[in-house]
Amino acid sequence: MDLTLTIVAAAAFLILAVFCGWRGARPINVLKGPRMMPWRPLMMVCVIAFMLMMVHLLNLVGVQTGNQQRY
Repeated sequence: MDLTLTIVAAAAFLILAVFCGWRGARPINVLKGPRMMPWRPLMMVCVIAFMLMMVHLLNLVGVQTGNQQRY
């Protein structure tokens, strides 16, 4: 993935995480029945994907992450 696509994906995951967090924090409406979308687990998946995009972005700009091999 190039730099532009990584930034767009990171922004999309951040927006989705905020949206899912907002939907998951709304009070339950008993008259409508149970929620059919698991908003909080979806929020966590988006947050993890956002963090992976941030690490990938750091790698693209030249910051070395991960284990450094010592010979």
